[in-house]
Amino acid sequence: MELKKGSRVTGPDRDKLAGDLRTRYDKGESIRSLAEATGRSYGFVHRILSESGTALRGRGGATRSKKAS
Repeated sequence: MELKKGSRVTGPDRDKLAGDLRTRYDKGESIRSLAEATGRSYGFVHRILSESGTALRGRGGATRSKKAS
């Protein structure tokens, strides 16, 4: 779906975009890569995914838990 940067996305277009983003996110793409691919901000993509009921993955990287003794 081709979007103009900063254009408002509403109604059926927003629903279609949400579906497309959700499908790609569920296949493993990151929010950052989706944002870059669509020319939108991280926050916009995060909000669209949240609104569509997508179960967002936790952050990656090392956790800061105590070492087992």
